[in-house]
Amino acid sequence: MKKIQMVDLKGQFEGIKNEVNASFQEIMEETSFINGPHVHAFQKDLEEYLGVKHVITCANGTDALQIAMMGLGLKPGDEVITADFTFAATVEVIALLQLTPVLVDVDPETYNIDPDKIRKAITPKTRAIVPVHLFGQVANMDAVMKIAKEHDLYVIEDNAQAIGANYHTREGKTFKAGTMGDVGATSFFPSKNLGCYGDGGAIFTNNDELAHTIRGIVNHGMYERYHHDVVGVNSRLDSLQAAVLKAKLPKLDIYNEARKAAAFKYTEAFRDHEQIVTPYREGDCDTHVFHQYTLRILDGMRDALAKHLQEKGLPFGIYYPIPLHKQKAYADERYNEADFPVTNRLVQEVISLPMHTELDDEQIDYLTGTIIDFLK
Repeated sequence: MKKIQMVDLKGQFEGIKNEVNASFQEIMEETSFINGPHVHAFQKDLEEYLGVKHVITCANGTDALQIAMMGLGLKPGDEVITADFTFAATVEVIALLQLTPVLVDVDPETYNIDPDKIRKAITPKTRAIVPVHLFGQVANMDAVMKIAKEHDLYVIEDNAQAIGANYHTREGKTFKAGTMGDVGATSFFPSKNLGCYGDGGAIFTNNDELAHTIRGIVNHGMYERYHHDVVGVNSRLDSLQAAVLKAKLPKLDIYNEARKAAAFKYTEAFRDHEQIVTPYREGDCDTHVFHQYTLRILDGMRDALAKHLQEKGLPFGIYYPIPLHKQKAYADERYNEADFPVTNRLVQEVISLPMHTELDDEQIDYLTGTIIDFLK
Protein backbone atom coordinates (compact mmCIF):
# COMPACT_ATOMS: atom_id res chain seq x y z
CA MET A 1 0.00 0.00 0.00
CA LYS A 2 1.24 3.50 -0.82
CA LYS A 3 1.95 5.73 2.15
CA ILE A 4 -1.23 7.55 3.14
CA GLN A 5 -0.92 11.34 3.05
CA MET A 6 -3.34 14.03 4.12
CA VAL A 7 -2.80 15.63 0.69
CA ASP A 8 -0.87 14.04 -2.20
CA LEU A 9 0.31 16.93 -4.35
CA LYS A 10 3.19 14.97 -5.83
CA GLY A 11 0.87 12.32 -7.22
CA GLN A 12 -1.44 14.95 -8.71
CA PHE A 13 1.52 16.72 -10.32
CA GLU A 14 2.27 13.66 -12.48
CA GLY A 15 -0.81 14.41 -14.57
CA ILE A 16 0.11 18.01 -15.35
CA LYS A 17 3.90 18.18 -15.10
CA ASN A 18 4.61 18.40 -18.83
CA GLU A 19 2.27 21.37 -19.28
CA VAL A 20 3.49 23.07 -16.10
CA ASN A 21 7.16 22.58 -16.94
CA ALA A 22 6.65 23.97 -20.45
CA SER A 23 4.84 27.01 -19.07
CA PHE A 24 7.55 27.60 -16.47
CA GLN A 25 10.19 27.52 -19.20
CA GLU A 26 8.20 30.00 -21.28
CA ILE A 27 7.80 32.37 -18.32
CA MET A 28 11.52 32.19 -17.55
CA GLU A 29 12.41 33.02 -21.12
CA GLU A 30 9.91 35.88 -21.29
CA THR A 31 10.74 37.05 -17.72
CA SER A 32 7.04 37.91 -17.39
CA PHE A 33 6.86 37.14 -13.68
CA ILE A 34 4.18 39.62 -12.53
CA ASN A 35 0.89 40.30 -14.38
CA GLY A 36 2.17 38.41 -17.39
CA PRO A 37 0.19 36.63 -20.11
CA HIS A 38 -0.33 33.50 -17.98
CA VAL A 39 -2.04 35.54 -15.26
CA HIS A 40 -4.44 37.20 -17.71
CA ALA A 41 -5.15 33.90 -19.47
CA PHE A 42 -5.94 32.16 -16.19
CA GLN A 43 -8.25 34.98 -15.10
CA LYS A 44 -10.22 34.65 -18.33
CA ASP A 45 -10.39 30.85 -18.03
CA LEU A 46 -11.67 31.11 -14.46
CA GLU A 47 -14.28 33.72 -15.45
CA GLU A 48 -15.59 31.32 -18.06
CA TYR A 49 -15.58 28.35 -15.69
CA LEU A 50 -17.41 30.21 -12.92
CA GLY A 51 -19.79 32.06 -15.22
CA VAL A 52 -18.82 35.36 -13.63
CA LYS A 53 -17.96 38.65 -15.33
CA HIS A 54 -14.82 39.51 -13.38
CA VAL A 55 -12.03 37.50 -11.74
CA ILE A 56 -9.24 39.53 -10.15
CA THR A 57 -6.33 37.45 -8.90
CA CYS A 58 -4.27 38.36 -5.84
CA ALA A 59 -1.53 37.05 -3.60
CA ASN A 60 -3.54 34.77 -1.27
CA GLY A 61 -7.01 33.99 0.00
CA THR A 62 -6.75 36.17 3.09
CA ASP A 63 -5.90 39.15 0.92
CA ALA A 64 -8.85 38.26 -1.30
CA LEU A 65 -11.25 38.63 1.63
CA GLN A 66 -9.64 41.85 2.83
CA ILE A 67 -9.62 43.41 -0.64
CA ALA A 68 -13.26 42.45 -1.18
CA MET A 69 -14.21 44.30 2.01
CA MET A 70 -12.06 47.29 1.06
CA GLY A 71 -13.69 47.38 -2.36
CA LEU A 72 -17.16 47.55 -0.81
CA GLY A 73 -16.13 50.59 1.20
CA LEU A 74 -16.81 49.12 4.64
CA LYS A 75 -15.81 51.55 7.38
CA PRO A 76 -14.39 51.11 10.91
CA GLY A 77 -17.17 50.17 13.30
CA ASP A 78 -19.36 48.54 10.64
CA GLU A 79 -20.55 45.13 11.80
CA VAL A 80 -19.85 42.03 9.71
CA ILE A 81 -21.62 38.77 10.58
CA THR A 82 -19.81 35.49 9.99
CA ALA A 83 -19.56 31.95 11.34
CA ASP A 84 -17.87 31.08 14.61
CA PHE A 85 -16.77 27.68 13.30
CA THR A 86 -14.19 28.40 10.61
CA PHE A 87 -10.53 29.28 10.07
CA ALA A 88 -9.37 32.54 11.62
CA ALA A 89 -8.61 34.28 8.29
CA THR A 90 -12.30 35.07 7.86
CA VAL A 91 -12.51 37.10 11.06
CA GLU A 92 -8.88 38.24 10.90
CA VAL A 93 -9.46 40.55 7.94
CA ILE A 94 -12.57 42.01 9.58
CA ALA A 95 -10.50 42.95 12.61
CA LEU A 96 -7.58 44.24 10.51
CA LEU A 97 -9.90 46.72 8.79
CA GLN A 98 -11.23 47.83 12.20
CA LEU A 99 -14.65 46.50 11.37
CA THR A 100 -16.61 44.75 14.10
CA PRO A 101 -16.83 40.96 13.74
CA VAL A 102 -20.10 39.43 14.87
CA LEU A 103 -19.76 35.67 15.28
CA VAL A 104 -22.79 33.40 15.14
CA ASP A 105 -23.39 29.67 15.49
CA VAL A 106 -23.59 27.18 12.65
CA ASP A 107 -26.05 24.65 11.29
CA PRO A 108 -25.69 21.25 13.05
CA GLU A 109 -25.86 19.30 9.76
CA THR A 110 -23.74 21.31 7.32
CA TYR A 111 -21.55 23.22 9.82
CA ASN A 112 -22.16 26.32 7.70
CA ILE A 113 -23.50 29.59 9.06
CA ASP A 114 -27.05 29.29 10.48
CA PRO A 115 -29.40 31.79 8.75
CA ASP A 116 -31.64 32.00 11.81
CA LYS A 117 -28.66 33.13 13.87
CA ILE A 118 -27.81 35.74 11.23
CA ARG A 119 -31.26 37.27 11.58
CA LYS A 120 -30.94 37.51 15.36
CA ALA A 121 -27.52 39.17 15.10
CA ILE A 122 -28.50 42.04 12.78
CA THR A 123 -28.33 45.55 14.25
CA PRO A 124 -28.45 49.05 12.75
CA LYS A 125 -24.64 48.82 12.41
CA THR A 126 -24.65 45.62 10.35
CA ARG A 127 -23.28 46.11 6.85
CA ALA A 128 -22.30 42.67 5.57
CA ILE A 129 -22.61 38.90 5.91
CA VAL A 130 -19.73 36.53 5.20
CA PRO A 131 -20.98 32.98 4.63
CA VAL A 132 -18.13 30.45 4.63
CA HIS A 133 -18.62 27.44 2.36
CA LEU A 134 -16.96 25.18 4.89
CA PHE A 135 -15.16 21.93 4.02
CA GLY A 136 -16.37 22.22 0.40
CA GLN A 137 -20.12 22.51 1.00
CA VAL A 138 -22.06 25.57 -0.11
CA ALA A 139 -23.91 27.45 2.62
CA ASN A 140 -27.67 28.06 2.45
CA MET A 141 -27.37 30.91 -0.02
CA ASP A 142 -31.12 31.19 -0.67
CA ALA A 143 -31.60 32.14 2.96
CA VAL A 144 -28.48 34.31 3.17
CA MET A 145 -29.36 36.32 0.06
CA LYS A 146 -32.96 36.76 1.23
CA ILE A 147 -31.80 38.17 4.57
CA ALA A 148 -29.28 40.42 2.85
CA LYS A 149 -31.91 41.80 0.48
CA GLU A 150 -34.37 42.45 3.31
CA HIS A 151 -31.79 44.39 5.33
CA ASP A 152 -29.76 45.96 2.49
CA LEU A 153 -26.56 44.12 3.41
CA TYR A 154 -23.55 43.09 1.35
CA VAL A 155 -22.76 39.40 0.94
CA ILE A 156 -19.10 38.39 0.72
CA GLU A 157 -18.69 34.67 0.01
CA ASP A 158 -15.68 33.01 1.58
CA ASN A 159 -15.14 30.33 -1.05
CA ALA A 160 -11.65 29.23 -0.03
CA GLN A 161 -12.78 25.62 0.45
CA ALA A 162 -15.51 25.10 -2.14
CA ILE A 163 -14.35 26.16 -5.59
CA GLY A 164 -16.16 24.13 -8.22
CA ALA A 165 -19.17 23.35 -6.05
CA ASN A 166 -22.63 24.09 -7.44
CA TYR A 167 -25.61 25.64 -5.71
CA HIS A 168 -29.18 25.05 -6.87
CA THR A 169 -31.54 27.84 -5.86
CA ARG A 170 -35.17 27.34 -4.93
CA GLU A 171 -36.01 29.02 -8.23
CA GLY A 172 -34.25 26.27 -10.15
CA LYS A 173 -31.12 28.20 -11.12
CA THR A 174 -27.60 26.83 -10.68
CA PHE A 175 -24.61 28.93 -9.67
CA LYS A 176 -21.00 28.17 -8.88
CA ALA A 177 -19.98 28.75 -5.28
CA GLY A 178 -18.60 32.24 -4.80
CA THR A 179 -20.65 33.89 -7.54
CA MET A 180 -23.97 34.60 -5.83
CA GLY A 181 -23.10 37.38 -3.41
CA ASP A 182 -21.85 40.86 -4.15
CA VAL A 183 -18.34 39.46 -4.21
CA GLY A 184 -16.60 36.13 -3.63
CA ALA A 185 -13.09 35.33 -2.47
CA THR A 186 -11.03 32.17 -2.76
CA SER A 187 -7.62 30.77 -1.88
CA PHE A 188 -5.28 28.81 -4.12
CA PHE A 189 -3.19 27.46 -1.23
CA PRO A 190 -1.57 24.20 -2.41
CA SER A 191 -3.93 21.89 -0.50
CA LYS A 192 -7.10 23.49 -1.90
CA ASN A 193 -9.24 21.73 -4.51
CA LEU A 194 -7.71 24.16 -7.03
CA GLY A 195 -4.30 24.87 -5.56
CA CYS A 196 -1.09 26.38 -6.88
CA TYR A 197 2.47 25.64 -5.73
CA GLY A 198 2.75 28.61 -3.40
CA ASP A 199 0.30 31.25 -2.28
CA GLY A 200 -2.46 32.66 -4.44
CA GLY A 201 -6.01 33.94 -4.33
CA ALA A 202 -8.78 35.55 -6.34
CA ILE A 203 -11.85 37.76 -6.05
CA PHE A 204 -15.00 37.28 -8.17
CA THR A 205 -17.82 39.70 -8.91
CA ASN A 206 -20.43 40.56 -11.53
CA ASN A 207 -20.37 44.23 -10.49
CA ASP A 208 -18.37 46.27 -13.04
CA GLU A 209 -17.77 49.22 -10.73
CA LEU A 210 -16.66 47.00 -7.85
CA ALA A 211 -14.33 45.07 -10.15
CA HIS A 212 -12.73 48.32 -11.29
CA THR A 213 -12.17 49.41 -7.70
CA ILE A 214 -10.68 46.04 -6.74
CA ARG A 215 -8.30 46.06 -9.72
CA GLY A 216 -6.87 49.28 -8.37
CA ILE A 217 -6.69 48.07 -4.78
CA VAL A 218 -4.63 44.97 -5.59
CA ASN A 219 -2.01 47.13 -7.33
CA HIS A 220 -1.23 49.89 -4.81
CA GLY A 221 -4.38 51.78 -5.79
CA MET A 222 -3.04 52.41 -9.31
CA TYR A 223 -4.86 52.30 -12.63
CA GLU A 224 -2.09 54.30 -14.27
CA ARG A 225 1.51 53.89 -13.15
CA TYR A 226 2.37 56.24 -10.24
CA HIS A 227 -1.18 57.60 -10.11
CA HIS A 228 -2.71 56.32 -6.85
CA ASP A 229 -6.47 56.84 -7.05
CA VAL A 230 -7.56 54.64 -4.13
CA VAL A 231 -5.88 53.27 -1.02
CA GLY A 232 -4.47 49.95 -2.11
CA VAL A 233 -2.23 47.05 -1.22
CA ASN A 234 0.43 45.01 -2.98
CA SER A 235 -1.30 41.72 -3.70
CA ARG A 236 -0.73 40.06 -7.05
CA LEU A 237 -0.68 36.47 -8.31
CA ASP A 238 2.65 35.72 -9.95
CA SER A 239 2.89 34.14 -13.38
CA LEU A 240 4.38 30.85 -12.20
CA GLN A 241 1.43 30.22 -9.89
CA ALA A 242 -0.99 31.25 -12.65
CA ALA A 243 0.59 28.68 -14.95
CA VAL A 244 0.00 25.92 -12.41
CA LEU A 245 -3.62 27.00 -11.93
CA LYS A 246 -4.20 27.27 -15.68
CA ALA A 247 -3.04 23.67 -16.08
CA LYS A 248 -5.21 22.44 -13.22
CA LEU A 249 -8.43 24.34 -13.96
CA PRO A 250 -9.58 22.11 -16.88
CA LYS A 251 -9.19 19.14 -14.51
CA LEU A 252 -10.97 20.72 -11.54
CA ASP A 253 -14.28 18.91 -12.10
CA ILE A 254 -12.37 15.62 -12.47
CA TYR A 255 -10.47 16.35 -9.26
CA ASN A 256 -13.69 17.13 -7.43
CA GLU A 257 -15.35 13.97 -8.71
CA ALA A 258 -12.39 11.96 -7.38
CA ARG A 259 -12.85 13.60 -3.98
CA LYS A 260 -16.56 12.82 -4.01
CA ALA A 261 -15.90 9.20 -4.95
CA ALA A 262 -13.50 8.85 -2.02
CA ALA A 263 -16.03 10.54 0.27
CA PHE A 264 -18.78 8.12 -0.78
CA LYS A 265 -16.50 5.17 -0.02
CA TYR A 266 -15.69 6.57 3.41
CA THR A 267 -19.36 7.14 4.12
CA GLU A 268 -20.39 3.66 3.01
CA ALA A 269 -17.76 2.10 5.27
CA PHE A 270 -18.97 4.06 8.29
CA ARG A 271 -22.68 3.57 7.56
CA ASP A 272 -24.78 2.93 10.67
CA HIS A 273 -21.83 3.13 13.08
CA GLU A 274 -23.31 4.50 16.29
CA GLN A 275 -20.29 6.62 17.26
CA ILE A 276 -19.62 8.13 13.83
CA VAL A 277 -21.56 10.93 12.14
CA THR A 278 -20.59 11.20 8.47
CA PRO A 279 -20.80 14.46 6.47
CA TYR A 280 -24.25 15.66 5.47
CA ARG A 281 -24.86 16.03 1.76
CA GLU A 282 -27.79 16.92 -0.47
CA GLY A 283 -28.95 15.07 -3.59
CA ASP A 284 -26.18 13.92 -5.90
CA CYS A 285 -23.72 15.94 -3.86
CA ASP A 286 -22.63 18.54 -6.42
CA THR A 287 -23.09 21.17 -3.68
CA HIS A 288 -20.21 19.54 -1.78
CA VAL A 289 -16.72 19.09 -3.22
CA PHE A 290 -15.10 17.70 -0.07
CA HIS A 291 -12.17 19.94 0.54
CA GLN A 292 -12.22 18.05 3.81
CA TYR A 293 -13.95 14.82 4.78
CA THR A 294 -14.94 15.60 8.35
CA LEU A 295 -16.48 13.12 10.78
CA ARG A 296 -18.01 13.68 14.18
CA ILE A 297 -16.88 11.11 16.73
CA LEU A 298 -19.40 10.79 19.56
CA ASP A 299 -19.21 9.71 23.22
CA GLY A 300 -16.09 11.74 23.92
CA MET A 301 -13.91 9.42 21.80
CA ARG A 302 -12.47 11.94 19.30
CA ASP A 303 -9.23 12.65 21.13
CA ALA A 304 -8.62 8.98 21.88
CA LEU A 305 -9.11 8.18 18.19
CA ALA A 306 -6.75 10.97 17.19
CA LYS A 307 -4.09 9.60 19.52
CA HIS A 308 -4.58 6.09 18.10
CA LEU A 309 -4.21 7.32 14.50
CA GLN A 310 -1.12 9.30 15.44
CA GLU A 311 0.45 6.24 17.05
CA LYS A 312 -0.17 4.29 13.85
CA GLY A 313 1.38 7.04 11.73
CA LEU A 314 -1.89 7.82 9.97
CA PRO A 315 -2.61 11.46 9.08
CA PHE A 316 -5.69 13.36 10.20
CA GLY A 317 -6.69 16.94 10.95
CA ILE A 318 -8.84 18.61 13.57
CA TYR A 319 -10.50 21.58 11.88
CA TYR A 320 -11.07 23.41 14.16
CA PRO A 321 -10.14 22.74 17.81
CA ILE A 322 -11.04 26.17 19.26
CA PRO A 323 -14.04 28.34 18.34
CA LEU A 324 -13.24 31.83 17.12
CA HIS A 325 -15.19 33.37 20.00
CA LYS A 326 -12.77 31.66 22.42
CA GLN A 327 -9.61 32.73 20.61
CA LYS A 328 -7.62 35.29 22.58
CA ALA A 329 -7.41 37.66 19.61
CA TYR A 330 -11.18 37.70 19.03
CA ALA A 331 -12.66 37.17 22.49
CA ASP A 332 -15.35 39.72 23.31
CA GLU A 333 -17.64 40.24 26.27
CA ARG A 334 -20.54 40.44 23.82
CA TYR A 335 -20.42 36.68 23.34
CA ASN A 336 -22.44 34.32 25.49
CA GLU A 337 -21.49 30.64 25.55
CA ALA A 338 -25.16 29.70 25.37
CA ASP A 339 -25.28 31.24 21.88
CA PHE A 340 -22.79 28.69 20.45
CA PRO A 341 -24.05 25.20 21.37
CA VAL A 342 -23.34 23.66 17.94
CA THR A 343 -19.85 25.10 17.53
CA ASN A 344 -18.89 24.20 21.10
CA ARG A 345 -19.94 20.60 20.43
CA LEU A 346 -18.24 20.38 17.03
CA VAL A 347 -14.83 21.43 18.32
CA GLN A 348 -14.95 18.45 20.69
CA GLU A 349 -16.06 15.93 18.06
CA VAL A 350 -14.73 16.73 14.57
CA ILE A 351 -11.86 14.94 12.89
CA SER A 352 -10.91 15.13 9.21
CA LEU A 353 -9.53 12.19 7.28
CA PRO A 354 -7.11 12.27 4.32
CA MET A 355 -8.87 13.71 1.27
CA HIS A 356 -7.29 14.25 -2.12
CA THR A 357 -7.50 13.14 -5.72
CA GLU A 358 -5.02 10.28 -5.41
CA LEU A 359 -6.69 8.23 -2.65
CA ASP A 360 -7.20 4.59 -3.64
CA ASP A 361 -9.48 1.86 -2.35
CA GLU A 362 -6.73 0.07 -0.44
CA GLN A 363 -5.87 3.22 1.50
CA ILE A 364 -9.52 3.99 2.24
CA ASP A 365 -10.17 0.43 3.37
CA TYR A 366 -7.18 0.55 5.70
CA LEU A 367 -8.16 3.91 7.20
CA THR A 368 -11.80 3.03 7.72
CA GLY A 369 -10.96 -0.40 9.07
CA THR A 370 -8.51 1.07 11.56
CA ILE A 371 -11.10 3.55 12.82
CA ILE A 372 -13.93 1.02 13.05
CA ASP A 373 -11.74 -1.52 14.87
CA PHE A 374 -10.73 1.10 17.42
CA LEU A 375 -14.29 2.26 18.08
CA LYS A 376 -15.76 -1.25 18.48
